[in-house]
Amino acid sequence: MLRILHIAPQNYAGVPYSFYEMHNVCGDYSRIITLHKNPLQFSEDICLEFPLPVFSAAKYWRRKKVENSEQREITYPHYFKPVNFAEKLYFFLNDSFRKPAVEKVICDYKLNSFDIIHYDAGLDFYRYPHQALKWKKAGKKIVCCYYGSDLRLRGLIRELDEISDLNITSEYDHLRMKDDLHYIFYPYSTAELPRSQKKEGQKIKIVHSPTNRKYKGTELILSVIDKLRKEREFEFILCEGVPRGELLEIKVACDISIDQVGGSMGGTGYGKAGLETLGMGIPTITNMTEDYENWLPENPFVVANDGTELFEQLIRLIDDEVFRLNKGKAGKVWVEKYHSFEAVNAVLKKLYEKKGII
Repeated sequence: MLRILHIAPQNYAGVPYSFYEMHNVCGDYSRIITLHKNPLQFSEDICLEFPLPVFSAAKYWRRKKVENSEQREITYPHYFKPVNFAEKLYFFLNDSFRKPAVEKVICDYKLNSFDIIHYDAGLDFYRYPHQALKWKKAGKKIVCCYYGSDLRLRGLIRELDEISDLNITSEYDHLRMKDDLHYIFYPYSTAELPRSQKKEGQKIKIVHSPTNRKYKGTELILSVIDKLRKEREFEFILCEGVPRGELLEIKVACDISIDQVGGSMGGTGYGKAGLETLGMGIPTITNMTEDYENWLPENPFVVANDGTELFEQLIRLIDDEVFRLNKGKAGKVWVEKYHSFEAVNAVLKKLYEKKGII
């Protein structure tokens, strides 16, 4: 039995927690430490509840980093580096503030007894990976898993990257950002999903649930929805900041889902939101590059890369009930085939073996 520890800044969309669940369901022992609490009430194992800076200067700083990244061409591999002395000082002080709590959780939960350390989002407890370097020196195996803006915006933490035994991602566009990345479907169990509440003869319901409007292309989606209202009758539901359980109950009563279209800096493809609706048997629209669309095995998504395509795909899904139902059924089967705990765990174990981790 392997002992696998996950460390994640936050339980992003529940994905790091799903890896932790997968290990335990498939016969290994795992814990997950999150540094910040997810505000949308995703499940936690051990959360340190470090505060996230939400004052106006911090929000401005994060917004400017996104804007600056959009205005310059990033070359890969891209490594994190403080942009100025103030940022460097902030991370130094923040690491110092965290140290007592980190050392306590390591002691209380006997974290030194784990064999494999997964750094979700490629981050240690600290911005400079003090603890990762200690664990590597002690013979632990290090795995870095990248999810989204960690590579697109922040970049690799050089010292952690240099000691990583395995690097994985669930984002197709990441494969061009780092040479030694291995793609893995992230694990998902449909057991959490509520049963369908759709009623015979109800008005078509379309749902969109962005965690970040800019990344998901929400403004474009809203403009298409306004245009569509002039052509067809339907109900549109925009879910933002809705607690997890309530959100799933809303989604399961819908007929069509829009994951993302034309977003900025969010990559292409799908995330947890897309998997949820596919798992509910709801046809799901997202954007994909042609390469990605052709690469994804048995691609179950309805693809729309701009406003015109989104409008056309929505018209087709509304008007063609057979197409809509068949896409929904195919999506549900696909999620079980590629994203189930058993399927993903088998792939991950093969990567462990290939990299000499086990």
